[in-house]
Amino acid sequence: MVNRMQNPATESDLMGFLEELSIETIMHRHAPVHTVEDAKALRGDIAGGHCKCLFVRDKKKRFALVVLDENKTVDLKALSETLGLGRLSFANPDYLFSMLGVKPGSVTPFALINARVAGSEAPMIVALDEMMMGQATLNYHPLHNSATITIAAGDLRRFVSACGYQAIDIKIPE
Repeated sequence: MVNRMQNPATESDLMGFLEELSIETIMHRHAPVHTVEDAKALRGDIAGGHCKCLFVRDKKKRFALVVLDENKTVDLKALSETLGLGRLSFANPDYLFSMLGVKPGSVTPFALINARVAGSEAPMIVALDEMMMGQATLNYHPLHNSATITIAAGDLRRFVSACGYQAIDIKIPE
């Protein structure tokens, strides 16, 4: 069993951290969404790239947060080779909560606020889809699935860095 995170950041904590970083965002409230299909049906006309996040691990318990365009499907075998990891599977909800402080359906790069590191080896790889990062603005959940935050792509990269991670850009076939 994995240790549960005691006090994960809240949306308010996240917004305060983004403000400290002088990162501007736009908040969009909506009914809770659990899948990409739910999001497409409920989000309305939110501009920018719409994304999904995968939290995966290999048998050696090496983890990766992979952030990509919502319309892409991922070949986990090819992804494991790209990331230099063993055979990948989706991390279970206990790992997700203990490492990122979020529940399934709410995985987001903003969850890195709960996994900040300073001067030590990062506990996971953060991989960003090259195509997704070519968009001017991107959209992610703010630690829960009943809102979406629009952020500039460059500001997402600054946020990831401020959490102590060096994101890698990867090409995910369409």
